Amino acid sequence: MVDLEMTFPALDQNLFALPSEERLRVERPAHAPRFLMLYGSLRERSYSRLLTFEAARLLKAMGGDVRIFDPAGLPLPDGEPANHPKVEELRSLAEWSEGMVWCSPERHGAMTGIMKAQIDWIPLNSGAVRPTQGKTLAVMEVSGGSQSFNAVNQMRILGRWMRMITIPNQSSVAKAFNEFGDDGRMKPSAYYDRVVDVMEELFKFTLLTRGVSPYLVDRYSERKETAEALSRRVNQRDI
Repeated sequence: MVDLEMTFPALDQNLFALPSEERLRVERPAHAPRFLMLYGSLRERSYSRLLTFEAARLLKAMGGDVRIFDPAGLPLPDGEPANHPKVEELRSLAEWSEGMVWCSPERHGAMTGIMKAQIDWIPLNSGAVRPTQGKTLAVMEVSGGSQSFNAVNQMRILGRWMRMITIPNQSSVAKAFNEFGDDGRMKPSAYYDRVVDVMEELFKFTLLTRGVSPYLVDRYSERKETAEALSRRVNQRDI
């Protein structure tokens, strides 16, 4: 066993905080868990939209407050100012939510541009607010051919970049045109069972984290950056 020298010359001891189980024992919000659903297709019979509707029904049945964003009319990123009504609607829903579901078709081996545009319109920060940080995320995809995971893998990368808690489980529905009836409802199958699994897991993770997400994502490097910025401002006023 290596005997480590317990000194930290590079560490600011004033900003170093020991993780505390007590900080995780907070009063949980009284309102129902809030979920925002995004899908990545504008087709009249969009299987990503139909799969999103199935997931939304399950979250509602569990007691969730669910909002589904319609991407029709959303401009390309930077194609319009941020006060465009669809952009404002999307950003408002992102701030309101405590968890999200992203569902995209796989097109040319990737998520669709429609899916990516929605994520790109959500800022990493808006003033002092980080709209997605610490919120839960579940990812799903549909494909017209054999089962693939390219889109969900890409969305996982984006979820990490947006500082979200992406749950381990995910859904990938192959040959989606075979999995939905003429009424738009998903047929009984192992694919549907997986969607139930994913929504259960998302709901549980959201219950666990929504009251403590600010503490979970509290970072030493950002506390240090904030302290240094404050010091600079104070010093400037003293000049």
